[in-house]
Amino acid sequence: MTPLVFLAVTVAGGVGAAARFVVDGFVRARTGERFPWGILLVNVTGAFVLGLLTPLVVDETWRWVVGTGLLGGYTTFSAVAVTTALLAEEGRTRAATSYAVLSFAGSVLAAALGLTLGSAV
Repeated sequence: MTPLVFLAVTVAGGVGAAARFVVDGFVRARTGERFPWGILLVNVTGAFVLGLLTPLVVDETWRWVVGTGLLGGYTTFSAVAVTTALLAEEGRTRAATSYAVLSFAGSVLAAALGLTLGSAV
């Protein structure tokens, strides 16, 4: 990896993280804090876009910049883990379980759909 590619991945990661912050804030303002809909939306849409772009982006540099940088900064499964643990700690076992299952299954299904659509193009 060249220094320029490293810089591009770094900048793209920052843009992705900022986009996550905006999307999560937008969703939270409309749905409240009771359930983490914003991060769920971020992870599912990020998985879909990565699945969609994987068969379409053949240049390895762009895969690093968009996949690892932009979408890696945008999505966050560490937040899923912490949020699930916090919900469970609060005694909200049903919400914790629902969130973990929806996050994983929704992201896998979205990635599969994206891969299918991307391969069809």
